[in-house]
Amino acid sequence: MGGKPAPAHHRDRRLLPRLEAAVPGIRAVSTYRREWLVKDLVAGVVLTTLLVPQGMAYAELAGLPAITGLYTTVLCLLGYAVCGPSRILVLGPDSALGPMIAATVLPLVAADGDPDRAVALASVLALMVGAIMILASVAKLGFIADLISKPTMIGYMNGLALTILIGQLPKLFGFKVEADSLIGEFTGFVTGLADGAAVPAAAAVGLGGIVVVLVLQRFLPKVPAVLVMVVLAMTAAVLLDLGDRGVSLVGQLPEGFPPFTVPDVRLSDLPLLLGGALGIALVSLADTISNASAFAARTGQEVHGNQEMTGVGVANLAAGLFQGFPVSTSGSRTAVAERAGARTQLTGVVGAALIVLMLVLVPGLFRDLPQPALAAVVITASLSLADVPGAVRLWRQSRTEFLLCCAAFLGVALLGVLPGIAIAVALSVLNVFRRAWWPYRTVLGRVPDLEGYHDVRSYPQARQLPGLVVYRFDAPLFFANAKTFRDEIRRLAAADPPPTWIVVAAEPMTDVDTTAADVLEDLDEELNARGVHLVFAELKDPVRRKIERFELTRTIDPGHFFPTVGAAVTAFRRLTGADWTDRDG
Repeated sequence: MGGKPAPAHHRDRRLLPRLEAAVPGIRAVSTYRREWLVKDLVAGVVLTTLLVPQGMAYAELAGLPAITGLYTTVLCLLGYAVCGPSRILVLGPDSALGPMIAATVLPLVAADGDPDRAVALASVLALMVGAIMILASVAKLGFIADLISKPTMIGYMNGLALTILIGQLPKLFGFKVEADSLIGEFTGFVTGLADGAAVPAAAAVGLGGIVVVLVLQRFLPKVPAVLVMVVLAMTAAVLLDLGDRGVSLVGQLPEGFPPFTVPDVRLSDLPLLLGGALGIALVSLADTISNASAFAARTGQEVHGNQEMTGVGVANLAAGLFQGFPVSTSGSRTAVAERAGARTQLTGVVGAALIVLMLVLVPGLFRDLPQPALAAVVITASLSLADVPGAVRLWRQSRTEFLLCCAAFLGVALLGVLPGIAIAVALSVLNVFRRAWWPYRTVLGRVPDLEGYHDVRSYPQARQLPGLVVYRFDAPLFFANAKTFRDEIRRLAAADPPPTWIVVAAEPMTDVDTTAADVLEDLDEELNARGVHLVFAELKDPVRRKIERFELTRTIDPGHFFPTVGAAVTAFRRLTGADWTDRDG
């Protein structure tokens, strides 16, 4: 007999947790507390004062009309509020992504710089980034963010900060430079200054804006520095007629909100856009995981890396369908929301609603905003990207990692931001490979009054057993380092007098591949012919099973595998009667 179907209310109770897990916004609404409302509303108002100028500034940094930054901000906030797991993480246009978007989109724009085509390309880029993030989430590929090591990320960000800074200098001084490289932009800026192209009023606004933001952030961190600077700049523009003094203004923004739009681009553009989308997704992923981890630790939440990727992916999809461009999480905006008392994603929803009201009711609110003020916003943001103390610390702690940092920096500065991110990833992977290729290896000895067996480099007084060498190789044994291992063992076996046993302290060996297995087989036969035995201690069970599967026990005596180094040493002493001697004895 078939069972009766579950009652509808039972099915609903089973379905709701699944729905809440897939759409965190539903859980946020169902668990919302009334006492959070005022704090979220106030935080939303405060956050908006930062969202508007930064959104406009970062849009122009990406080579797009300022209005698209506001469209992007609205849609990404709403998308993340529905699908993002974090209570207070804030998304939006990002200073780190702006140059990457420009580097991807601008080469594809027609020679006349058609802004509509640029917006369409940027929207497709956002859709691609969103799709990549969601697919990565489904495949649980959050670990990809670890492909960029800290030293290479420091170098990349320092290079990016310098690129942004120099790229914004002409705008800060009121003129334009046509160049496609960092050196070209800097040369053009210096030439423009020498030729008198700078607009004094624009320079005063831009430099004054930087000073205002930095001073307020340093001494009055709770004051919305960017908003204060923007209000002062617009006031100066009106009172001093800066528009008539050669200062470029933002002008009237389009009224209303864009409709749902499927961007129309050429098929030939898609491969180049995909390359840029992969780089942007990687940086966005690393940024998201780091920001989510930092703020989750402070608020007592757990980090759901794959769900974060879904939330950021949905935010990018939403932006791309309403004339927006790729977005990421923002540490600075999240910090502002947190300090303002934000409790949930309602803060971002309030910010999005206020921006929409501004676009519908008062689109001319920012028409008198000087462009140099937007450049000041971008430049101060770029300064926060740079980590010069981190580079100095690398110089003191590890020259190798400092050189990796410098290489990533030069990659961005000399080749551009997209090649720079590729170089950063490649350097990180090569550094991992280098460590496995040339791992640390040493001989171990017994130290009086100290339990265990220890590195003779750290303990020169360590004692040895005549005829026995204990050797440690700190890496998995695979095709790239197998010959290094073989050459080291040969060197130890060539000592005068030669050892009888070479005990490999194999605890660090987490794997053995087929190439290494072949090398081990030939090495063991060679040593056996010379009366030297290769012995393994502390070999992990999975690695031991691999060795048996590779049939290495045909040459390596099964009795030469010991659970510990101590057991191997005891067996050797029982066999030979050897006793400990000083290293120079």
